[in-house]
Amino acid sequence: MGPTDRTWVEIDLEAVRTNARAVAARVGGARLLPMVKADAYGLGAVPIARALEPLEPWGYGVATAAEGRELREAGITRPVVVLLPTLPMLAECARRGLTPILGSMNDVRAWLGLGTLPFHIGVDTGMNRGGIWWETFAAESAAFRDAPGFEGACTHFHSSDSDPASVREQWQRLETALASLPKRPALVHAANSAAALSHPEVAGDLVRPGIFLYGGRAGTHLPQPVVTWRARVGRVAQRAAGTTVSYGATFRATAPTWVTTIAAGYADGVRRSLSGRGEVLIEGRRQRIAGRVTMDFIMTASDTAPAEDAIATLIGSDGAETISLDEFAQAAGTISYEILTGLGRRVERVYR
Repeated sequence: MGPTDRTWVEIDLEAVRTNARAVAARVGGARLLPMVKADAYGLGAVPIARALEPLEPWGYGVATAAEGRELREAGITRPVVVLLPTLPMLAECARRGLTPILGSMNDVRAWLGLGTLPFHIGVDTGMNRGGIWWETFAAESAAFRDAPGFEGACTHFHSSDSDPASVREQWQRLETALASLPKRPALVHAANSAAALSHPEVAGDLVRPGIFLYGGRAGTHLPQPVVTWRARVGRVAQRAAGTTVSYGATFRATAPTWVTTIAAGYADGVRRSLSGRGEVLIEGRRQRIAGRVTMDFIMTASDTAPAEDAIATLIGSDGAETISLDEFAQAAGTISYEILTGLGRRVERVYR
C-alpha cells in the first residue's frame, strides 16, 4: 500500500517546533523535556524527537523502557526520562542509560542496587498515581538523599488546565517535601503543557510539554495545528428515500440521497461514538457520518454527489471549513490525547 492509498495523517513538523518554542518562551530559563511517550502521542517518537533536536531540549520523556530503547537505537543521545517505570523495567533502563522517575521505595531500593546511575524521585502531591507521598517524603528520603545518582525530583499537577488553586497547593507541597533535603536536587520539574503556559511561576528547572506540541488545546492556550487526517472516498452511490445505512440500520434516508463511503473506520481510530453525530469535510462541505462507524469505513449521506476520487478530511482544513483536533475529539465525547494515541497502525504517517 502506498503512503496515501487509503487513510493518512499529515504531520507538520515545523508546527511542532513552533509550539515548542511558544512553551519555551513562556517559561523563561526552564528547559524543555518534551513528552514523546506513546509514540509521541501517536505521531512517531523518532521523527518528532529529531524534529525537536534543533531546539536543544534537555531530554525527552517516555513511559516505558522499550520506548527509551527506540530513541537510543535511533541515535538520540540526550537524557531520556522514563516516567514511573515498573520494577521489571529498571534493569533495561540501566542497560540503555535511561533515567527513571522512581515512584515507590521498592523502586528506589531496586535502582540503587543497580549502581550509581542518575534517577529522579516522583513526589505525590495529590495525583495519587505514583510517587512518594509528600508528607512522608522527609522520613523516606533518608534512603536516597545522599545517593550519587539523585539528580531530580518532580510531581504532576492533576488540574492545571482548570484549577489554579490546585496548582499552587501542589507546588507548595512539593516545595515542602524538598525543603526537608539537605540540598535541593539539581532538576525540579512539575509543569505539563497547561501548567507551563498558564503558570510559568511553577516552571522549575524543566517543563514537560505534551499535547500542546501536537496541536491540542492546553487549557485556554491554542497551538498551531499539527495534524491533518485525510481518507479517500471509496464509493459514491445514489439511493432512494427509505434506504438504510450501516449496521443496525440506525440511519434511514428521508429523501433521495447520495451515500459516500470513506476509507477510515474504528480500526483506524475513528471513534464509534461518532456514529450519526461526527462530521467530515468533502470538497469543502461538512457532511455528517450516517449510521454507525464500522471497522474499516464510515459513510455520509448528502443531497449532492462528491467526485469518486474525492478526499475526505476528518481533522484539518478543506477550503474555508476546518475541523480541529479538539472539535473532532469533543464530537467523539473524548479528549485530543485519546484521538491521537488511538490512531491505528494502518493510518500512514506523512511528515512535512
